[in-house]
Amino acid sequence: MDIRQQSHYPCGQRLAPLLPIEVDRLRRLKELSCTDTVAAKLARISPSTVDRALRHTKEVERMKRKYHKKIHPLLYQKVPVKVFLEQDRGSLGNIQIDGVEHCGSLASGEFIYTLSTTDIATGWWEGEPVMGRGQERVREAISKARARYPVRWKEVHSDNGGEFINWHLYRYCEREHLDFTRSRPYKKNDNCLVEQKNWTHVKKFVGYLRYDTEPELQILDDLYRKELRLFKNFFQPVIKLTSKERVGGKIHKKYDVPRTPYARVMESKEVSEQVKQELKRRYESLNPALLKREIDRTLNLLYKAYQAKQTSAQKVEPKIKSFKKLMPATVSFLMTQPRGATVSS
Repeated sequence: MDIRQQSHYPCGQRLAPLLPIEVDRLRRLKELSCTDTVAAKLARISPSTVDRALRHTKEVERMKRKYHKKIHPLLYQKVPVKVFLEQDRGSLGNIQIDGVEHCGSLASGEFIYTLSTTDIATGWWEGEPVMGRGQERVREAISKARARYPVRWKEVHSDNGGEFINWHLYRYCEREHLDFTRSRPYKKNDNCLVEQKNWTHVKKFVGYLRYDTEPELQILDDLYRKELRLFKNFFQPVIKLTSKERVGGKIHKKYDVPRTPYARVMESKEVSEQVKQELKRRYESLNPALLKREIDRTLNLLYKAYQAKQTSAQKVEPKIKSFKKLMPATVSFLMTQPRGATVSS
């Protein structure tokens, strides 16, 4: 029997006083087998000698704890792992989802996340802001984003974050007859398409500031549900990789003809004519220049809401040289700079 294990691994200072008493007790109970000579040595051993003798054993135990295989809860075992090459890139309705933090330079407390979702086949994107990472809130945001898609969802693919791998979303997918898969841990390429849109559709517009108030949440909600989704889905072409071949030391990639998500949906035979007619009427009623102006106006409101919550000492202003006044051309330019970055002339 291991006396350290029985005593819950005490240090030498705590273990040495126990040995004169516990060794005899365990020998009488026939839990420990050792000679009288060894028992006598254990009775008079010093704490420093105990630590010195167990130094190697403790290091081995530490390495085993550090590198042991992680045992996930049962729910992680229920959600199958699927790499990107295994995901169906031809049929519509296979959705990748991810969360984008808007914490600025401080990750503590509650702040807004953007739920980013995209259809693998068409590149159609929908976003939804969420205050915090509450499991039920994220589940509701997924349901709202799903309602705006012109295609029927078949599968939801996420990373291993606790905001996604939980019973709320698992039961929702079961109830709605959706397949639910996840990426390999620490393998972002398994969710690469939505990871790309985290920059092009979210960070490139709303920037790197911290958003954690209800007014900011409402502004982001209006932005994602109205102008931004229309501008991105109807007027921004998407390029899809068709093949990749290694020739010698170089990788040659081939892409298809750039088309907007709207055009790809209209070309698909999986979408009904009624949905296509509705999308066509919506497309013909849109003005891309007006949408861009509305996006800039909304981003101005978002930046003003951010400034309003700051104290005079905390207001974000570009660092400029004393001899030259320099201001960013647009608010969106300032918002895309990481917090604390210097705007150079």
